[in-house]
Amino acid sequence: MKYFLLAVLFLSNLIAEAQSQDEQFIRKIYDEALARGQSYEMLEHLCTKIGPRLSGSPGAAAAVEWSRQVMQAYGFDSVWLQPVMVPHWVRGKKEIGRIVNSKKLGLEAVNICALGGSVGTGAAGVLANVVEVKTWDELKQLGEKGVKGKIVFFNRPMDPKIIPMFSSYGGAVDQRANGASEAAKLGAIGVIVRSMGVNLEDYPHTGSLRYALNVPKIPAVAISTRHAELLSSLLKDDKELKFYFETHCETLPDAPSFNVIGELKGTQYPEEIIVVGGHLDSWDLGQGAHDDGTGCVQSIEVLRLYKAMGYKPKRTIRAVMFMNEENGLRGGVEYANQAKLKNEKHIAAMESDRGGFTPRGFTMPSDAKAKEKIRSWKPLLEPYGLADFNQEGGGADISPLAPQGVPLMGFLPDSQRYFNYHHTPEDTFDKVDKRELELGAASMAALVYLIDQYGLK
Repeated sequence: MKYFLLAVLFLSNLIAEAQSQDEQFIRKIYDEALARGQSYEMLEHLCTKIGPRLSGSPGAAAAVEWSRQVMQAYGFDSVWLQPVMVPHWVRGKKEIGRIVNSKKLGLEAVNICALGGSVGTGAAGVLANVVEVKTWDELKQLGEKGVKGKIVFFNRPMDPKIIPMFSSYGGAVDQRANGASEAAKLGAIGVIVRSMGVNLEDYPHTGSLRYALNVPKIPAVAISTRHAELLSSLLKDDKELKFYFETHCETLPDAPSFNVIGELKGTQYPEEIIVVGGHLDSWDLGQGAHDDGTGCVQSIEVLRLYKAMGYKPKRTIRAVMFMNEENGLRGGVEYANQAKLKNEKHIAAMESDRGGFTPRGFTMPSDAKAKEKIRSWKPLLEPYGLADFNQEGGGADISPLAPQGVPLMGFLPDSQRYFNYHHTPEDTFDKVDKRELELGAASMAALVYLIDQYGLK
């Protein structure tokens, strides 16, 4: 019994010592990030010197070369480009949108933008009566008789009562993704979609649509939330109201591009890989600051912090700048394909694609054991504001790794302001707070450090 108690005491002391070492190291991570961080300077260059980075564009090509040079300059053990063919959609000339009010015999200019991947109208534009729907059932009830030859206006708002804004977004975004094809099945000639924002704003939000196979492709635009309210109110008084819109977007042949990968090689288990990443591409309306410049620079910063601190990871840690998350996910799919072909062993993947706001926690893997282990580290992370470990999920770019059994997680910042900027001209560098960005990078580095030390088994 005496020896048993001594063994328990010895083990308890070892655990306490390890916890103390982890606490001290995590504190050093935050000290380095907040006192000498580089993420904000990286983001400034990416946003203001390069700017919009839609797949296939010159901006995307410049961002690839910039991120390669940055990771090489930081002295990562390996930096390389992973080729991938990507969609190449271009917006063309600025869109025109007008409400044609038959009662007042007037024209009201409104703010619209083409949805990503949409066909254009050309110079002729589209002019037709408008029917408003909020649900798929309403569209179905109108049927071909009520829709044919008209423009369908999808006006279901994001629900402001839902606290996690990504859940609110999820309740509305299906009309943007599928509205054009569902309306086209009933003979519509165009689609207007209320922007995916919770506030009343003057600027529209773009984003991808998905055309269904064997359904006519009709042009689709987003309208600002403020002008969506205006259009809806005018329709109540004027059932003969018409809408005119003109877009000049088109899809060009697929273009060559790259994922950009940098890594620190593991010293004990180099075959075990931990990925941190964000997507390098962005929509063309803004600078792609919160979506997803912040995620890219935070991922690079994780590795840079370790280099600056002289930390030698046990496992191989990679920062991946994925290409083409916004309108195709080709980069994420290609990365997973190459990992499978090379029989690589990824033990964890973390994505940062929810903006650079104040850290709140992490989304959790679906694997129960991995989830339990991460939650066991909550006492080490909670002093830094990381308290939310309740939501499941990873991220779009790392999702193709799921069939290979890789535990997926996501960096979880505060979500309340994200959709003020998402896919808009307002997503610019000045909307990112330096301290919040640095706290996020340190938070990601802290969790990756714990995974590197102890694994997720």
